Amino acid sequence: MRIEAITLRKLRVRLKSPFETSFGITHDRVVLLVELLADGVTGWSEVTAMEGPFFNAETSGTAWFILRDFLIPLVLGKQISSAGDIPQFFSAIRGHEMARAGIENAVWHVESQQKKMPLAQLLGGTRAEINCGVSIGLQTSPEVLLEKVAVELRAGYQRIKIKIKPGKDLEYVRAVRKANPDILLSVDANSAYTLADAAHLQRFDEFNLLMMEQPLWWDDIATHAKLQRKIKTPICLDESIRHARDAETAIELGAAKIINIKLGRVGGHSSAREIQALCLAANIPVWCGGMLETGVGRIHNIAMSSLPGFSLPGDVSASKRYWEEDLIDPPVEVTSNGTIRVPTNPGLGYHVRHELVERLTVEKETWRVR
Repeated sequence: MRIEAITLRKLRVRLKSPFETSFGITHDRVVLLVELLADGVTGWSEVTAMEGPFFNAETSGTAWFILRDFLIPLVLGKQISSAGDIPQFFSAIRGHEMARAGIENAVWHVESQQKKMPLAQLLGGTRAEINCGVSIGLQTSPEVLLEKVAVELRAGYQRIKIKIKPGKDLEYVRAVRKANPDILLSVDANSAYTLADAAHLQRFDEFNLLMMEQPLWWDDIATHAKLQRKIKTPICLDESIRHARDAETAIELGAAKIINIKLGRVGGHSSAREIQALCLAANIPVWCGGMLETGVGRIHNIAMSSLPGFSLPGDVSASKRYWEEDLIDPPVEVTSNGTIRVPTNPGLGYHVRHELVERLTVEKETWRVR
């Protein structure tokens, strides 16, 4: 296929309710969408960088700059045989995984349409439906948190993840576990602690948690291995895993008993599949994390989550949890059993609502082959 045109859009979308983590509160989501045309076929993807450099070093602003000045010129007008070729074009670019994923994932969408295959099948997915959990942001009190948890459990979600930080942790988790002794429960610290907090983090062992996600530094692996030797709760790494080499290091050091694969954080579907295959061989469970994506990013996550090894409920939840109107039709829905059915139609299996995308666009730039 030949890449003929790429359009980059910036949208600003209001969340239905604020989402708070240890590094801040999100009210509005700045969304970057990639619309890529190859051989007359359009592919869509979402760049999952946040507005500020708080999850990782990328932002929506830096991603726009890297895409405009470096990545798009490397592929525009190029002839490629498959989406798996895209990482080779970007081999000289260090970092900027979320920006790179924006291009590659759109090409995967094009290829799945050309081959008249569901994206999940093209990637190697084997599941007809995926298991879903939810991530609940920091709340003002344990009582408010309990109300939020009850709502999500009634909706059928199979796993509850609670954001924590110092001062909003043990009391909150204890309340949820006491009220719900048998649910799959995990916590996510987003790097809010240090190794000096090891004794405090040991106290979470009493709650029989599925995992403790990224308790220490965002770019650390070795110190997580030290912490894992001090606590019984399985550590799951998120921010620390950027590619298969990081995953291999974490497994060898014993830093992670579980790995969260976020499609943007690892640079796209090709890298995600490498990590998935590595973890599957090492018997390390993986699951798909979320970045408050719109439906465009969410449906790529659904496809990825259908691969073997994604054995734990991920953060791929229903559109209505986040948006009054999603950018896709139909919106993503979760069954009463806490699952999402994997589309069987060619491509993403959903329609991008182009008119809504245009209405929400605040900045737009298009590059075409001359």
